[in-house]
Amino acid sequence: MSQQPPVRSTPSPPRRPDASMSLLTNVMEHSLDDGYAEAAARQEADGTAGMPRTLRRKLGLAACLVLAAAVVTLGAANARLAAPVVAKEREKLVDRIQAETAGADRLEKDVEALRVDVGERQRKALEQHGGDQAELVSLLSGATAVTGPGVKLVVDDAKETGEGSDGPRGSSGFADTGRVRDRDMQRFVNGLWQSGAEAVAINGQRLTMLSAIRAAGDAILVDNRPLAPPYTVLAVGGKHLDTTFNDSADGQYLHALQESYGIRTSIADQDEVRLPAAPSLIVRIAQPLAAGAAKGVAEPQKTEKGTS
Repeated sequence: MSQQPPVRSTPSPPRRPDASMSLLTNVMEHSLDDGYAEAAARQEADGTAGMPRTLRRKLGLAACLVLAAAVVTLGAANARLAAPVVAKEREKLVDRIQAETAGADRLEKDVEALRVDVGERQRKALEQHGGDQAELVSLLSGATAVTGPGVKLVVDDAKETGEGSDGPRGSSGFADTGRVRDRDMQRFVNGLWQSGAEAVAINGQRLTMLSAIRAAGDAILVDNRPLAPPYTVLAVGGKHLDTTFNDSADGQYLHALQESYGIRTSIADQDEVRLPAAPSLIVRIAQPLAAGAAKGVAEPQKTEKGTS
């Protein structure tokens, strides 16, 4: 015979819906701390709750309020008085900065004008005192503008630069092997000189015997002036200069760069190439003329064409 479970005499009370949130319920029902409640009850019993009732306390409270208002008013007044002074000082500083900037701009213009004047005087000196070789000296020094048949060589970085295997450069030390480097431009220019070029310019900047092609990071500098790709090299040297350059070792080097790294190049013969004069000339050696000496200068020292 199966035994029946015992029957409870009284049913259990229903569970509160918020029984699982006892902590939140306690906080909501007892928001005021017991200590504060006891202090409030004690003040009510002593008669000290609310506003002060005695005259002394009322006067003390009024004095505190007046002092606070005086401090705030004094601070606002000082701020208002100091505002015009600060504004005037700022205005004077701005005027001074603008005046100094304008002075620096004037000095820069004066320096540029003097540089141009010195360059013109040097060109005239080369033309007047160059003797029988005045035209050749002016040409080789870049003192005069040049016009004549020549070539146009355009060199640009590869479309996608990245690491590659060793190619005609002999090493892949830089990450972007598809980027044209300063030593590449040196070889191109020297190759044009050796192929018969009489005057060369890169991106409109005339090269002289003392021009230097260097690098600063990824940028190529010509006489400390940065160039941006594509690099356009113009050379004056007669017709068929492009054929002579392509057959030279530097021309083959250019084609090897194109095949190995994807450097984009193009060279074309030009019936007329215009090259500007060099922006400035640097006198390395100067000697005074002896008394009674004939007008003219000594024969210039022979210098190998090329760009360092």
